[in-house]
Amino acid sequence: MSDAKTIICPSCGFNNTLPLPNNRCVSCGAKVEDLKVSLSRQEELERRYQQEGFSVAWFFISIGLIGVLTLAIIVGIPMVISVFDFEGQGGMLISIPVWFVGGFLVGLISPGKTFIEPVVAVLLIAMPTAFFLFRGQTVKTMPAFMYVMMSALGVLFSLIGAYLGERIQMGPIAKTSE
Repeated sequence: MSDAKTIICPSCGFNNTLPLPNNRCVSCGAKVEDLKVSLSRQEELERRYQQEGFSVAWFFISIGLIGVLTLAIIVGIPMVISVFDFEGQGGMLISIPVWFVGGFLVGLISPGKTFIEPVVAVLLIAMPTAFFLFRGQTVKTMPAFMYVMMSALGVLFSLIGAYLGERIQMGPIAKTSE
C-alpha cells in the first residue's frame, strides 16, 4: 500500500492529504500553495493575514445574513412589540451594532479570509435602511446627512466586526523568530 502525499497548512497546521480541493486547506479553508513553491517563514506569516480575493458566494451569504438581521431588528421587532419603535435616530443607532455583529458572524464562520464581503453587503444594505428610516421618521428626526454619516459608521463597524471574526477564527498571531 502506498503512502498518500500530505501537505501541512501554513495557516493552521492541519495535515492535508493531496490532492486538495481548490488548493484550500480542508480544516480552515486557507489557500495552500504547491509544494514546489517555497516561501520563507516571514513571507508565509505576511500572506496569512491577507485576503486572496472576493468570494461571491460569501458576499451573498453576507447579504442574506445581515439583511435578515437588519430586517428582524428594524422592521420585525416593532411589528411584534409596539413599545420598540426604531424610527429615525433610534433605528440607525440599533443598525450599527447589528451590522457589527453580522460582519463578526460572517468573519467567524467563513473559511479563509473573507472580511471584505460583509463590508460590501452592509454598504448595499445600509442605503435602503437609511432611506427607510429617514422616510419613516416622525418624532425622532435627524437631517439626511446624519443618516449617511451613521451608515458610513455602520460600514466601518462591519469591517471591524468581520476582521475580529477572522482573527478569532485564525487563532493567535504567530510570533516571528528574529
